[in-house]
Amino acid sequence: MNNNLTDQELVRRQKMNELKSKGIDPFGGAFKRTTNSEELKIKFANHTKEELEELNFRAIVAGRIMTKRGKGKAGFMHLQDRHGQIQIYCRSDHLSELEYEIFQKSDLGDIVGAEGVVIRTNTGEITVKATKLTHLAKALRPLPEKYHGLQDVEEARRRRYLDLIVNENSRKVAFLRPKIIRAFQKFFDGKGFVEVETPILHTILGGANARPFVTHHNALHMDFYLRIATELHLKRLIVGGMEAVYEIGRLFRNEGMDSTHNPEFTSVEAYLAYSDMEGMMNLVEECFRFVSNEVLGVCAVEYQGQTIDFAKDFKRVHMVDAIKEVTGIDFFAVKSDEEAVALAREHNIELKKHEKSYGHVVNLFFETYAEERIIQPTFVYGHPIEISPLAKKAKDPRFTERFELFINKKEYANAFSELNDPIDQRERFEKQLKEKDLGNEEANEMDIDYIEALEYGMPPTGGVGIGIDRTAMLLANVDSIRDIILFPHMRIKK
Repeated sequence: MNNNLTDQELVRRQKMNELKSKGIDPFGGAFKRTTNSEELKIKFANHTKEELEELNFRAIVAGRIMTKRGKGKAGFMHLQDRHGQIQIYCRSDHLSELEYEIFQKSDLGDIVGAEGVVIRTNTGEITVKATKLTHLAKALRPLPEKYHGLQDVEEARRRRYLDLIVNENSRKVAFLRPKIIRAFQKFFDGKGFVEVETPILHTILGGANARPFVTHHNALHMDFYLRIATELHLKRLIVGGMEAVYEIGRLFRNEGMDSTHNPEFTSVEAYLAYSDMEGMMNLVEECFRFVSNEVLGVCAVEYQGQTIDFAKDFKRVHMVDAIKEVTGIDFFAVKSDEEAVALAREHNIELKKHEKSYGHVVNLFFETYAEERIIQPTFVYGHPIEISPLAKKAKDPRFTERFELFINKKEYANAFSELNDPIDQRERFEKQLKEKDLGNEEANEMDIDYIEALEYGMPPTGGVGIGIDRTAMLLANVDSIRDIILFPHMRIKK
């Protein structure tokens, strides 16, 4: 016997052994249900007590015991299934002696099945009056107290299974996320895109600026990166003539963690031949409107005290103009790296070795001064070429045809007119290698095979990546990515 068991745990193990002694498997077997808590409540929402008595409708339900009350010859309990809770009424004269003993000796957290007639109690609650009770699984640990639950947020994230049992909002979020993913699929499928799968193990670091996780393949004696983006493989499919493709998949970035960053996260990336940055703006605007309406039935959502309205046209602003609105500095008029670096120093913006260029300064000014002021959906476009190695140059060659969608101070999507000039792409990769030499661990590597693919000809293409986790946070009104991912990464508990 484990000496570390609490008194409650010891009692529950004793009850487990009592079940065995009566020929009942404490951990049960298959059980056929005919309905669930939600179906019963919807089906009989408008039936009176008398109508239900006359109907004599039989139901078989199962779930975890969440509440239990009553002594002597009758009592009530609530069973919780995936949809919610349903009340069960147990009487000694309606059940066998063994079944009523199961009810009496059951603990909160035990899982049971109940068969009986659906009634409405004097208090108006839809209830199953049990004529048969089946023990299905013994809970050897007690649930957290009803009115306190898991007050420790970190503990709730570590033991998500327990959080889902005792926290109704956590269950709602858990079931909402898959609906959001299905809504994205429905949107892109409806637009004629084909859903594809690309490799998770990459030999070349590319498709985004991020630090990777590195792993090793024993049979090939090769190191691989866990992918930081799906981009370069999806664009190979555009070269191959698939024309409209998307992938919903996990990405891995070996970076810091905070309320909007987890090292393992989910994105949807989509590429459309013969489109461009503006085409992607229109697509993304329509996509967010569709997903919000599909999942929540509305186009205006409440998020952390803000009403975010997807029904209105999204604002479109050049990054330089966004900076000028806040600081008064017009970076269009800045003509050299030296002038840009001097402005950064004047404004106490620290620059790393690889950031002492016009484009990096512009980006840092935007992140420092403009980003935090954006609340309603806004497309910020015209990113500097230094930070956009895969996007087409704009008319002003210092900038690219790239945008990011910002909502409530955070980035939700990133899109380009895709760079399809293999000569320009090779030069961009070479500049990225120089940045890597200067200490930029997030710089892309040279992908020769991708350049060769471009040399066969890629049509003008628009591409976009959208963060699924952040979108789910927004629609679920959750302020931490760790609460929208069922099993977030956590430090080891000491």
